Amino acid sequence: MKIIVLATLATLAVAAPQQYGSSSDEDAPILRDDRIQEDDGRYNFDVETGNGIVISQSGSPVAQGAIASAGQFSYTAPDGTPVSLKFVADENGFQPQSDLLPVAPEFPHPIPQFVLDQIAFAEAQRAAIARGEKVSYN
Repeated sequence: MKIIVLATLATLAVAAPQQYGSSSDEDAPILRDDRIQEDDGRYNFDVETGNGIVISQSGSPVAQGAIASAGQFSYTAPDGTPVSLKFVADENGFQPQSDLLPVAPEFPHPIPQFVLDQIAFAEAQRAAIARGEKVSYN
């Protein structure tokens, strides 16, 4: 439940209108604000602002006190980059999807030589201990 609340707050914080270096004090107009809250805990909202922010999210109860959510938001970053993120927040945690998120290298990837050397050193120490030899950890 805490992850879902945190994910929702993070989504709203990221999508909140911000004045990046602008001297304008004008607020972006709300073009669309559709919200539905059911008595059983289901909800749905869609918001769109005049400065290009679009947020859509829905959720429903899945377990005692827990709500699974899914949604997306998009906006244009100050440098002009379009930002779009889709997410699911459920019993498996918060799962964002975006082309702008960092991605770990594919595995198997080349293992650096210093790592291989360290593994060989540790194996040599284990073998020495198994033979009853005194091992220095320096």
